[in-house]
Amino acid sequence: MTNPKTEDLPWAQWLNPRRRRPSQTSPALFHTEARAEIERDYDRVLFSSPVRRMADKTQVFPLDHSDSVRTRLTHSHEVANLARSVGIDLVFNHGLAAHVPAALREVPALLATIGLAHDLGNPPFGHQGEEAIARWFHRHRSTVLDDGTTLTEGMKQDFLAFEGNAQTLRLLTKLQLINDDFGLNLTVATLAALIKYPAPSDAVDRTQVTRKKYGFFQSERALVEEVWAQCNLKAGVRHPLTWILEACDDIAYSVLDAEDAVKKGLLSFSDIIAFLRHAAGDDPIVAQVCEAAQLEHRRYRHENLSPGELNDISMQTFRIRAIGALMQAVADTFLRQLPAIADGSFNQELIEASPAHALLNALKACNWVHVYRHQSVLKVELTGFEVIHGLMDAFWYAITDRADPGDPASARNTPLSSYLYRLISENYRRVFEAVDNPMPIRYREAQLLTDMISGMTDSFAVRSWTQIQAAGFPAQVHRTQN
Repeated sequence: MTNPKTEDLPWAQWLNPRRRRPSQTSPALFHTEARAEIERDYDRVLFSSPVRRMADKTQVFPLDHSDSVRTRLTHSHEVANLARSVGIDLVFNHGLAAHVPAALREVPALLATIGLAHDLGNPPFGHQGEEAIARWFHRHRSTVLDDGTTLTEGMKQDFLAFEGNAQTLRLLTKLQLINDDFGLNLTVATLAALIKYPAPSDAVDRTQVTRKKYGFFQSERALVEEVWAQCNLKAGVRHPLTWILEACDDIAYSVLDAEDAVKKGLLSFSDIIAFLRHAAGDDPIVAQVCEAAQLEHRRYRHENLSPGELNDISMQTFRIRAIGALMQAVADTFLRQLPAIADGSFNQELIEASPAHALLNALKACNWVHVYRHQSVLKVELTGFEVIHGLMDAFWYAITDRADPGDPASARNTPLSSYLYRLISENYRRVFEAVDNPMPIRYREAQLLTDMISGMTDSFAVRSWTQIQAAGFPAQVHRTQN
């Protein structure tokens, strides 16, 4: 049935299928195009190389050799699946955007696309990679960002508080080149919904959910304002479907990181149940989920299963129960809060505003105590820090050691800097060297550095650092300078 509170909302603009560069008008070569424009966005993202690279990017356990635990790729597919499922429920069972017939196909497709794409900009080694990049800039702020530069405070904050969310938008609109400077040329609806934090780095406000981080770099600011204008959005106001993406991302990592931790033997099914019951007290949803999972667990104990198998199958049951409860809460809360979401007055995460908030919060607390701070995870994260800082030192030397400081494409001064510069991806260098790039030279240099580091996978980063050290960095640089 139609929800009367949402009938007059501008879904036609929120689902605007226009592309920044109009698609070619020539007919398809081998078939009649049956996909909607927003459905085509999913396919463009799916077949792009950054998606494949996520298979070797950390979700929780860096450089893990197990085929069972999740990577950024499997996590992103799971988020896409959850988000699409919420979209199907909303348009078919609740009449969301019933006055826009295309929404039946476009809402689920858009949610699946942003679920698949939401982590593409994350650097190697997970969120620790973001922190490592930001710390490098803090460590070198005086020489890299301050002295003798014309950078605005917003430009500096793009690097001092580096954000994988902003890198995702840049990757899809600038760096993933096909045959022009529009990246994958996704629809404006998809681009708008990808912006989790609709604010630049100089307008962060931690009291506001939509501004607690930033969602785009200064280099993409004009692009974002263009997208907002076409989707009836503005600074600080998210695309409505972005709230669902955020909730599904939280559900996926909170529930499934716990499942992976059990798979790795960091804790057991019974440990998780005990933690949740203690942390959430007598919360009814937590009790229902735990009781249902424990009932199945007791039944499985009578079968001829090893302890590992019992833990695995019990966690699968728990995962199904927990995700089911949380997903229902997302859909119900979204519908209830949609008017406030539309006018920009809603200032809570969907799950936090739902009856299932205690379940999610207890899962996050369990993961923090028993998973994210586990010694094995921290040890490899330390390796990631060292690798990223070493790579940034080497590539910064290569980017800046050139004959003409005013010409990014000019020859490098030494064989080593020339060799290192050529290790940087060609499409990233092309964007950096472009004569029509409007950003200051120093900003472009720093951004080329973050583009390269963010595009690396975990194992490629480790191999590259080993290769660079073998080539004589940093010892050769010290000898040359002396």
